[in-house]
Amino acid sequence: MYRLSGRISATVTPKIVQLDQNRVDVVFEINEGPETGVRAITFLGNSAYSDSDLREVMVTQQSAWYRLFTTNDNYDPNRLDYDREQLRKFYTNRGYYDFRVLSAISELAPDDSAFGITLTLDEGDRYNFGTVDVVTENDRLNPDFLKLLLPIRTGDLYESDKIESAVDALTFAAGSAGYAFVEIEPTYRANPETDTVDVTFNVKEGQRVYVDRINVIGNTRTLDNVIRREMMLTEGDAFNRTLLERSRNNLRALGFFKDVTVEEARGTAPDRSLVNVTVTEQPTGELSVGAGFSSVDSFVVNLGITERNFRGRGQNVVARVEWGSLRQQIDFRFTEPKFLGRDLRAGFDAFHSRYDLSEYSSYDYRSTGAGLRLSYPLNGYTLLSTRYFLKSDEIIVPDGYCSGSGRQGASALCDQVGSFLNSSAGYTLLVDRRNDPVRPTRGWTGTLRQDFAGVGGDVNYIKSEADVSAYWGITPSWVVTATASVGYIAGWGGDPIRINDRFFKGGNSFRGFETIGPRDLTPGTNNDALGGNFYAIGTLEMTVPNGLPEEYGIRTSVFTDVGTLGVLDDRYTTNASGLPNANIVDDLAMRASAGVSIHWRSPMGPIRFDLSQIIGQEEYDKTETFRFSTSTQF
Repeated sequence: MYRLSGRISATVTPKIVQLDQNRVDVVFEINEGPETGVRAITFLGNSAYSDSDLREVMVTQQSAWYRLFTTNDNYDPNRLDYDREQLRKFYTNRGYYDFRVLSAISELAPDDSAFGITLTLDEGDRYNFGTVDVVTENDRLNPDFLKLLLPIRTGDLYESDKIESAVDALTFAAGSAGYAFVEIEPTYRANPETDTVDVTFNVKEGQRVYVDRINVIGNTRTLDNVIRREMMLTEGDAFNRTLLERSRNNLRALGFFKDVTVEEARGTAPDRSLVNVTVTEQPTGELSVGAGFSSVDSFVVNLGITERNFRGRGQNVVARVEWGSLRQQIDFRFTEPKFLGRDLRAGFDAFHSRYDLSEYSSYDYRSTGAGLRLSYPLNGYTLLSTRYFLKSDEIIVPDGYCSGSGRQGASALCDQVGSFLNSSAGYTLLVDRRNDPVRPTRGWTGTLRQDFAGVGGDVNYIKSEADVSAYWGITPSWVVTATASVGYIAGWGGDPIRINDRFFKGGNSFRGFETIGPRDLTPGTNNDALGGNFYAIGTLEMTVPNGLPEEYGIRTSVFTDVGTLGVLDDRYTTNASGLPNANIVDDLAMRASAGVSIHWRSPMGPIRFDLSQIIGQEEYDKTETFRFSTSTQF
């Protein structure tokens, strides 16, 4: 134990103390000694990569002042064995098929203070893939089709990870055909004269298998049926690895479990398979406390309680209160994910909100309402959601604001003062083709939303929005995300679009800006943000390594946001003579920002920091350079 913690010089001396009645006490005297660090790591025989490059591959690190919170700079012989394997993977993934670590020598300093580690390497030559073939004993598994699934082509640089990926692809394909226990055995033949490696994948015979029983393990809180209803296989079904993988993704997407493993085991007969679903419960309740501030004296705090797995039944309950100098909001939401025992997600919402914009604008907005929601999957990747909301919206301006001013800015608000009943129905179509719903590294997701106001009530419009996100994992630590969003709202029946129904973008939706888009610059006003009928925003974000150990739970990303918002009804952008009104700016100008986001899974809960730098803006824009939020789980 002491050696594993880096205390090589620790000594344990047992002593026996004689007692009466033929009894003894056994006492262990322990001298822990100092932690033994790693003074230096050097390499011999490396020419393709430098010592510093190879040190980055290893878990064992040289002692340094900034490694105060890690033990990776303590000497551990077991860790050194792991590092030898890491070096082998590093080289064999870069074409060095016959790479070897000839020796790893650890020398303790005379004063026992630190070790020096010397690794002798034989890099060998760099190889490409030669002939790649698939041989199968099963007539139902077409070898030509299986070859198309391989991520390997003749002439590609040899990479050992591609061999593992090829085995996984072939195993998955055989499992999807119902053969759960086929064995994939790759054989190699190196050709030193041409620096190529021929690889043959042997698919060994396996009979068609059926699911005998599904065992659920580790659910100390979540009910069994909540887990089983997410499984796309049931007892008696033909085994299908594709459906098994989708089942695992379904369980991970619930957010109830820290870890989910779905494994098959041999059942009661050769053609029967057990499916063991092992879950590790995690806190699903969240007590969140958030705060944010901007460069225009906007400060908001919020308190929320969320339970994603209410009473272990998978139901979602959210209660949230937000309070600030500019807005106050109360929300309550309830969602039943399996309404009437079917694959229907139903819920209801109730809310009251007030936006006090007198600090920088000229109106106060209040909204009170409730709604019903119902959603259902069209297939394994597509979800259709429908909704109906009934709410009362009220726009209030300061006393005297509309009395005889004659200002265009005033008329842009004054004809909207009062209460309006908004009765709307809408839908959302979601397509999710990500490889992982929690931390995707490839795939894409797209959303189309439309709302139709005018099902009764006083407001008539059609509001449409669409967005798409794509993910590319360069490595597990470098993941690029690209997102594009667009929206448009149009009135019908002669109704203008009221300010509370327009799009407002900024803050989390456009980092670096409090809000973008048209403004009323009439002298004597607060440069009111008027929102817009159209927006288009693009985001490029990349998760990057930060040099900190994974156990710290700190993830860093760099981002850039670019986009525009605008298009008001003509009645607000022209004066009584039909000429453009100079006091209303609505130019669809492009804005851009860039910055850094830091996500920390701290002991008290997730914390997020956003630091933004404006790249392109209009002189009347109001910016926001820093935001943070935190939450505590229970």
